[in-house]
Amino acid sequence: MIHRSTIDKLHHSTDDNGYIKLLHSGEEYFLRLKKIIQDAHKEIHLQTYIFDNDETGNSIANCLIEAAQRNVKVYVLLDAYGSAALPYSFVQDLIHHGIFIRFFSPIFSLNNFYLGRRMHHKVMVVDGKMALIGGINIANKYHGNLESEPWLDYAVQLDCPAAEDLQKLCRDYFFKKGSSKKIKPVLHSAGRALVGIIQNDWLKNKTEVCDAYTNAILSAKKEIVILGSYFLPGRKMSKALKKASIRGVKITIILAGISDVPLVRRATEHLYSTFLHNHIQIYEWEKSVLHGKAAVVDSHWSTIGSFNLNSLSCYGSIEMNVEIYSSIFAETLHSDFNRVINECRKVTNNKLKQKASILNRLTDWLSYHIIRSTMLFLTFLPHLRALKKYRL
Repeated sequence: MIHRSTIDKLHHSTDDNGYIKLLHSGEEYFLRLKKIIQDAHKEIHLQTYIFDNDETGNSIANCLIEAAQRNVKVYVLLDAYGSAALPYSFVQDLIHHGIFIRFFSPIFSLNNFYLGRRMHHKVMVVDGKMALIGGINIANKYHGNLESEPWLDYAVQLDCPAAEDLQKLCRDYFFKKGSSKKIKPVLHSAGRALVGIIQNDWLKNKTEVCDAYTNAILSAKKEIVILGSYFLPGRKMSKALKKASIRGVKITIILAGISDVPLVRRATEHLYSTFLHNHIQIYEWEKSVLHGKAAVVDSHWSTIGSFNLNSLSCYGSIEMNVEIYSSIFAETLHSDFNRVINECRKVTNNKLKQKASILNRLTDWLSYHIIRSTMLFLTFLPHLRALKKYRL
């Protein structure tokens, strides 16, 4: 393992030797997920926000059942809110086949109400050796089909010592050991790249993902590219982006032209004029819902995971990202961003003016303040506890 004090000496590495691999949502990701499950020998941890009872969900469930029948220990941790729609029979079938399943419950509960924070990360680790981490949930919309594009998202396959760190964290969350807050992020060697698992759980005093984004932006010298869904950066992050722009850093943000939460998209549009005024380029992806959360800074630092640049991820949810110091991986991700940009619609001041009616501006303004307020208080909003029969 390599401590962060050595980053400046090593981040110009030019060889990751295949220890890290970029994956895209769609058939590519789910084929790789199945293959890794099939190759498991001892232990599987799957932790995700959404696990749907659809073709994709059932396909992955069958792979997990087959692994359990090979005497592999299979542990599944799902968010109680995000996966609340799973039928009782679905969960019981997994349990019947020897799979250990638990639902992440909130930090505090009383009778039928709870004060919620969400487990938002999407990770899988096998035998402490191979792992997937990113923003892709287990559902048809992330897989796509002949009629519809998959939601745009990313994951990273890790075949390096960072997978062992991820397994320790998954065990900690599943068995509720409570030691994850004591685990400090460490960068591991993956060939000549450096790879680390970083978390965000503000209520447990862990702000590693937020800090990593902020530090990377503040130290950027040439270029920042961010692909983000539900993009509503707070004052600290917005200030860091503005400072980077003043320093002459080229900043590009790829955002959702189609969103599963239209109000959030309108709220983000409220920020467009400010971004453009600060010479930040904006592109909108319109081929499908953009759900990814990824960034590249100065062609050497990259991050991919579950963390959205908004206050809900900063303060309300448990998030997990991978950060990678590798010029090769950064170039791979940057090239993919360029591919996406080539299929996007560029947002310009002229286009904003064309739709800048008083009603549109008012709607964007109201959406922004409604969403910001909702996100700030969502952590402490009571939710009805549903389907509690199978919350083990």
